[in-house]
Order: sequence, then C-alpha cells, then structure tokens
Amino acid sequence: MRTREILMAVALTAAPMLSLHAQTTAVRYNQVGYLPGQEKVIVVEGAQPRKVVVYDAAGKKKVMKAKVARSAVSPFTGKTRYVVDLTRLSKPGTYQVKVDEATVNIDVREHAFHDLAIASAKAFYLMRSGTPIESRYAGRFARPLGHPDTHVLVHPSAATEQRPAETVISSPLGWYDAGDYNKYIVNSAFTIGMMLSVYEQVPDYFGKLSLNIPESGNATPDLLDEIMYNLRWMLTMQDPSDGGVYHKLTTPNFEGFVMPTDCHQPRYVVKKSVTASLDFAASMAQSARLYRGTDYAAFCPEALRAAKAAYAWAKAHPDAFYRQGMMNTQFAPAVNTGEYGDGNAADEFFWASTQLYLATGEGQYLSDAWKYLPKQFVVPVWGNVSGLGLFACLSVSDNELRDTAVGLLKAYADTAVGHTATSCFQSPFGDEARNFGWGCLAEGFCAPAVALLFADKYVAEGRYRNDALRAADYVLGRNALGYCYVTGFGQHSPMHPHQRISSADGIDEPMPGLLVGGPNAGQQDKGSGLKYLSNAPDESYLDEEGSYASNEIAINWNACLVALTCWLDAIM
Repeated sequence: MRTREILMAVALTAAPMLSLHAQTTAVRYNQVGYLPGQEKVIVVEGAQPRKVVVYDAAGKKKVMKAKVARSAVSPFTGKTRYVVDLTRLSKPGTYQVKVDEATVNIDVREHAFHDLAIASAKAFYLMRSGTPIESRYAGRFARPLGHPDTHVLVHPSAATEQRPAETVISSPLGWYDAGDYNKYIVNSAFTIGMMLSVYEQVPDYFGKLSLNIPESGNATPDLLDEIMYNLRWMLTMQDPSDGGVYHKLTTPNFEGFVMPTDCHQPRYVVKKSVTASLDFAASMAQSARLYRGTDYAAFCPEALRAAKAAYAWAKAHPDAFYRQGMMNTQFAPAVNTGEYGDGNAADEFFWASTQLYLATGEGQYLSDAWKYLPKQFVVPVWGNVSGLGLFACLSVSDNELRDTAVGLLKAYADTAVGHTATSCFQSPFGDEARNFGWGCLAEGFCAPAVALLFADKYVAEGRYRNDALRAADYVLGRNALGYCYVTGFGQHSPMHPHQRISSADGIDEPMPGLLVGGPNAGQQDKGSGLKYLSNAPDESYLDEEGSYASNEIAINWNACLVALTCWLDAIM
C-alpha cells in the first residue's frame, strides 16, 4: 500500500472552518449508518452547540431541530461532550446535520450493518493461506498462492520418536493470523468459537448470507464454508500418535513487509501445548455438532474423534504450557513470533468440556464443566475463553448449569449497561482506562456487545440489545477520535494498518472489512519512533503502518466484529 496523506480535518467537519466556534467543534457519529427504528445519537465535542438542525441531503429542506440531551466530561482529558438525540429521524435517507457552522452527513437506512457484516466475514477469504486469492472473488485484492505449507518441519521442541526433529509434514490451508504470516491454533480456535457461537443463535440469517467465495452456491452457509477452510488446517496440527496439538505453525522470525510469495524462511510446527489442545478440542467438538447436515457431514465424526483425543492429551499433560522463552533456551532455531502464552488452562478446560458435553452427552464432560465453572462471566478473548463456555451452557440440557450461566451473564450485563447514562459517547463501554488495551475495539467493545446480545436473548429480551448497538456506534465513529475503525467503511477509516499484505500489495487502500486493534493506553510501540498525539487512553491511536500496538489487524478481532455486526443485522 503506497503511503498517502489524509486530511484529518475533513473527518471532523465537512464544512469550512468559518469561525473559532467551528474550529473547536467536532461531531462524532456512526459513519456506517443508523437504523430507522433505533436510537440515533451524535456527540458534539468542543463548545456547547447553539443550534442543531437536520436538513435533507441537498441541505435545503429543514427536517428537524434537536437539542443537547445531556453532557459528560471525559475522565481522561476533561473535555466536555454533548449528547444530541436524533432518534425522531426515522425515515430512511441521507441527511445533513448542521451543528452551528459544522456539517456532517448521516445515513438512515434499513439493514445499515449488512454491507459491513458481509465485508467483515469476507475478510477471512482475503486472509487465506495456501491458495490463490482469485480476482472473481477478491477483485483488485487478488494475489497468487503463498505459503503452500506442504513442506513444514517438525521443530525440535515438538519432536517425538514417531516424528523426529526435521521430519517433513504437510499442513496447508488456514488463515494468516494477523499482520504476520503465521498460523496459531489458540487464536484460530477462539476465532472459530466466537463466530460459531453466534451462528448458532441466528442460523437462518447465515443460511442466506452470501460472501462470494469459491464455495458459494453449495448447500452449506458461506460462513461455515469459510470456517471449514481453517478447520481443515487445524486437523493437520494434531499429532496422530498421541492426540496432542502443536501450538503454532511459524517461521523462526517474523517476515518483512513483503508479499507471501516473497517469503522464504523455513516453517515449523512447534511444541504441543495444553491450551492449544483444549482450544482445538472445543472448536472441533462445536464444529462436529454444527456441520451435520451440510456438505461436510463426513468431517463431523473425524472432528469429534480429534476433539476427544486432544482433550485426553490435555488431561494427561495439564502443565504443558507454551513458554517460548524457556523453549528457546533448549531448542534451535529460536522462535520469536507471537507467543499466545497462557499459564492457566482452567478456562480452556471449561470451554472444551462444555462443547464436548453438548456434542456427546457424556457425563465425564459435564462433571468437568462443573469442576471448571468460572465464578463470574468474563468477556471471551483468546486468553480467557470461559465466556465461550458459558455461551455454550445456555443451550445445555442440564437445567442447573444453564441457570447458573444465565445468572452470571445477567450480573455482567446489568453492570455494563449501567454505565451508558453517564458516558461520554452514549456507550456502555469506553469511560474506563481498562477499556483501552491491545485489541480493545474487539475485546473491549465488540465482544462485550456480543455478550449483551446473548443476555438479550437468554436473560431478558429487548433489555440489552440497544446497548449492544451503542457499542457498535462507538466502533464506527462515535468515539474520541472520530474514526470508523473498520477499513473501507465510513468517511474517516484506517488507511495504513499494520498488515504485511496491505503494505506490500501496491494498492493505496487496505483490504476492506478489517477491524484494527484501536486505542491502546500502553503505546508499546512508541519506542520505535512513533509519536502519539495524546496519552489519553481513548486517543492513543495512530493510523500508521508501524503502530502494531494500535493499528494491527487479527482474525480474533475480526471474528468479534463478524459476530456483532451479523447478529445486529439479523435482528434489527
């Protein structure tokens, strides 16, 4: 992607800066679109607006006036934000909203999230490894095959008598994990688990959702087709001699910012781990249930056998954690790519046991689910997957376990929605510093919003979905920096994500439909010469290729975006 300058002021106000008042006024809004029958809020930053008027698309016919509903002060910067409610604007169309001298255009339309839902899911096709990305499906983002992974070496850390070090195995297919070109079981399994958990809630919606991928047109929903592409890779990561699962397939070091065809480092499967084996077991068991009756019915018994074997290996090796630093002191070559390290497997045991119980009905898995049941609901992220297990418990036949899961989810959801009324951006999330860490837009906004949708379905219908929508509004532009944080959408979106393909493909724009990590108070990359414009947690973002701490993309983050936007598109 060739670097180009972006006029930041255009995103803040569409009108010329005619006065000091206009210069200090910024309008924050959902840049993708508002739904006709739902809440429509914009937030004004700077001086309190004297006048808010909505006009038709041409800016000539006055449609409505609006007033400030409330104000809130940022806990990070002391800036005052003014919440303006435009919910009465229910007729579909494009409108000019004039806030004193500043003007922005907003869209109101049915299925406002539909194109975004498709693009966020289609992004997984663009992230495929080991296959040509064809122009008839990808347009100008087509590229030749990279990383066939038919000649992968067993790293010394993974060597066994049956597979000594340097044994060649074949491990093709799968998705590139993030901005790099490696493939990681822990993150892949979480990604699949998040998307399949939502697929189960609205299967009819996904049955009609066309992604225009090579498998489109068969008898299987496109999302399941896309997930199968990664599941087939995951099966190759299980050691057939004992059922354990290799932690990742990787080069020793990250590749440079080059295209996949220009990568030449050897690729290895490395040490088996308890967390990879359990995450594998959970996603395989879940898939074994959900792919029955599809074009992949023959895959289901194979997946269930693999899940049981991986789970048994994990129970026999409960302390087999992946510790890369320690591994590098014992084996060569040293591996310096993403670790996905985790020193506690209780949450993985819980997720895997719940999914195996749902798939088999066997009492041993129910007993383990009770053993590892968490004491509170935690938003699911790759490092703590207990939330995925609780989502699964909402459908189990054991009434006591199901009721316990509902209670934990209710306690979380009630606390979350209690923040909205005093928030700066009319969102249940975003007014606490802990909301802004690595991958916060997924882990601090999209995934929590998905939890609210589960609560809306299983705790109290209609009670929580509006707050899930508000979290989506935040990600799509109603936030401190006025970014729509998904590539290719909105008037002000990331142009320079930390992703090797978008950097090296010679196309100005990045791949569409990718959610960037977002504001990160840690600013872990600032030592590399990057200069953040603010130290405020919700403003700690840079749209620069080098900002891996705030501007990288990853499949687990996109899975959270898919889960949220597709579910909203299905029910609203």
